[in-house]
Amino acid sequence: MSARFTPGQPVRVRRADPPGHVRTPHYIRGKTGVVERICGEFANPESLAYGLSGEPVRPLYRVRFRQDAVWPDYVGARNDTVDIEIYEHWLEPAEGG
Repeated sequence: MSARFTPGQPVRVRRADPPGHVRTPHYIRGKTGVVERICGEFANPESLAYGLSGEPVRPLYRVRFRQDAVWPDYVGARNDTVDIEIYEHWLEPAEGG
């Protein structure tokens, strides 16, 4: 499987609330960030949690978000960021990306 997104590309985290064990924090769903790096391909932890194989492997990305875009009441510097590792099936291209 090859990575769908590249470093520097804007992406949005899917706004979804599936039942069961998921590895994408709820507070980041629906937010837009930029791919900082591709971390590699790994077994899907959402299926591993249920004793399944985790296949097919999925690309994992480190995505950088401006903190004021994640938390509207954030009062720190505008260039403060938070990086979160997110599997590809949770990402979609952002508008203009």
